[in-house]
Amino acid sequence: MNQETDRQVNPQLLLKLVLLASIISTAIHFTDNYRFIEHYPQPSWITAPSIYQSWIILTSVGIAGYWLYKFRKFGFAYPCLIVYSLTGLASLGHYLYGSLSQFSLKMHLLIWMDGVTGLAILGFVLWSSLLLKEI
Repeated sequence: MNQETDRQVNPQLLLKLVLLASIISTAIHFTDNYRFIEHYPQPSWITAPSIYQSWIILTSVGIAGYWLYKFRKFGFAYPCLIVYSLTGLASLGHYLYGSLSQFSLKMHLLIWMDGVTGLAILGFVLWSSLLLKEI
């Protein structure tokens, strides 16, 4: 076997893994935010129902983005994945509404896990579209 071929990354598998990590991370954080909404500094328009509803909608968009990517519909997949990346990236917005000391260690961990996985989704889109030129 060619060693160079063995080292190539399977983009679809990579997207699946990053998306799965993000779905798990956001499910944990959004559940915690839902259950302990009174402890999270956030804007007043965020309500318990809006937390789980937004997670369901945005996660559906992310899964649709994966399926579109799988079937090489990149022009539709990338916008879906970019919108989905906001599920994790928006979690960092908690820091706009409270001081660092208002967050427990668990809250910091969950927020940053979401931020990292959201950034990974966005990074995947940039890598796939700009470097792999899958368009």
